[in-house]
Amino acid sequence: MPLTLTDPRMQRIADKVAASERLTFEDGLLLDEQADLHTLGQLANQVRERRNGNYAWYNTNIHLNPTNVCVYRCRFCAFRADLKDEKAYTFTDDMLRTRVLEGRASGATEIHVVGGLHHKKSFDWYLNVIRVIHQTCPEIHIKAWTPVEINWFAFITKKPIRWVLEQMVEAGLGSMPGGGAEIFDEEVRRQICEHKADSDVWFDVHRTAHELGLRSNATMLYGHVEKASHRIDHLLRLRDLQDQTKGFQTFIPLAFHPDNTELSGIVKPDILMDLRMIALARLMLDNFDHIKAYWIMLGEQTAQLALSYGADDIDGTVVHELIYHDAGAKTPEGMTVEQLHRLIREAGRIPVERDTLYRRVIRRGREWSVGEPVHAQQNA
Repeated sequence: MPLTLTDPRMQRIADKVAASERLTFEDGLLLDEQADLHTLGQLANQVRERRNGNYAWYNTNIHLNPTNVCVYRCRFCAFRADLKDEKAYTFTDDMLRTRVLEGRASGATEIHVVGGLHHKKSFDWYLNVIRVIHQTCPEIHIKAWTPVEINWFAFITKKPIRWVLEQMVEAGLGSMPGGGAEIFDEEVRRQICEHKADSDVWFDVHRTAHELGLRSNATMLYGHVEKASHRIDHLLRLRDLQDQTKGFQTFIPLAFHPDNTELSGIVKPDILMDLRMIALARLMLDNFDHIKAYWIMLGEQTAQLALSYGADDIDGTVVHELIYHDAGAKTPEGMTVEQLHRLIREAGRIPVERDTLYRRVIRRGREWSVGEPVHAQQNA
């Protein structure tokens, strides 16, 4: 039977949560493997409301995947293509400008840029992607390149990671997404992404980015071949780096979508596991301000529920997302601000538009500006 607060072990964890005490690996393992989901959600919601009040954040953003040609063959990926595949594509400068201007017309404050590692493209091509976006619309924040991509750039230039990041910042990079983390355990990585940058590289890139003043996100891909112990280890490694740098803004649990991948025989995580991962993250990552329920991957209804299971952010309008839709996501390829407001209000929360750095966005017709960050104590 799942453990509730009638069990002394769960009551001990509940007491630690109420006192804002840090949970251990053993606590996390018990919560992941044995805790009643409703009890887990109650504890996570307690932390969520203590930290973020009744607010739920969203942003107006667009995605840009400049190429799907990729030198790696990760078994969980349905997005990548070989150079001569029919579905292979690569953006030109004019295509980049068109996408950015489209984003500005829709009121986007952020463009999220990730893609394949095109082995025929030089570092200057990737640098130019950032430069063209920034020159076309300097007011849009560029969140770009995971550690996997940064590591590739270091490899092809034979330059240090710090140099690569400095070049990107000079071109217009504003922050970094959290992709490429998957699961940090190397045995699991050998099974799902054997030749990809390892966990040490992932941490080195984020640590260096934080030292340079860049903020970044963090992720975890769950629901494939990993076990509970791998998930808890993953969260605690993130918590340790956050203790050191304080550079992470939000954590996004990512459900594995098996369709069209080499792991298509795995059953997709269900809503119960999705909510469990959201709640678990909120409880274990006590030094992260935000936990995101990525509606593109979870679906609108699960994202709504997640706002009562520890999540305080549902991402944004997300126009032109390809990676998870190629892997079988059935959610819309974009959502209006009005639809996001409805989702949040139906969940009993107060919608607040933010920019990438979690400052309140103030709209005046087509124009926008940013204010101060919103804090829980300001919540009515």
